[in-house]
Amino acid sequence: MKELIVPRMAILDRSFTAPEAARFLQEQAPIHPLDTVNWDSFAHRPDVSFRIGHSIDRILLCFYVSGDRPRARIAEVNGPVYRDSCVEFFFSPLADGVYYNFEFNCAGVPYCAYGRKRGDRTLLDPALVDTIARSSSLGSAPLDESARISSWGLAVCIPIGIFMDCGLKGFGWLTARGNFYKCGDDTALPHYLSWNPVCTPRPDFHRYDYFGSLVFE
Repeated sequence: MKELIVPRMAILDRSFTAPEAARFLQEQAPIHPLDTVNWDSFAHRPDVSFRIGHSIDRILLCFYVSGDRPRARIAEVNGPVYRDSCVEFFFSPLADGVYYNFEFNCAGVPYCAYGRKRGDRTLLDPALVDTIARSSSLGSAPLDESARISSWGLAVCIPIGIFMDCGLKGFGWLTARGNFYKCGDDTALPHYLSWNPVCTPRPDFHRYDYFGSLVFE
């Protein structure tokens, strides 16, 4: 199991935007590769990395993707964004088997749910999901692969209020579990990359037993 240290960001102002979060991360957080190809039948591997950190009341996350053919056709919150060019953060704050899946296509459209396994998911209310700040380098408009774009980035800020159902009070000194993913089910080159390896016969990101360790400073 991989272990990742999630640094606490030196941020004085409690109010900041997703682009500002991307800058804080670039200045204060290390970059991590997201490059594990778990299934030989899906060998395409775009160049993907990410940074993660936290402030008093938010998780800051930024993905960097190149060698991709980005597609963003899903426009509704909690729609099937995994069909598009998609990055994902699966997070079990209390390391108790209950995890949240945060999925974003390359236009920043989110899908957010929680539960104990793939068949036990509760969608987050769209109004709550909207409290997650997002900023894509490609903007927020629908995008077709014919645009011939090969690289993009996405910054998100996930507020503590998202985790009200598990009673989380803060991120400091938290030892959690999680994984990071890049996929694109319906893209021209389908792919399924992970940070921590997933040892299943076919693509399945909903596997808590293959989450890595996330240690918050």
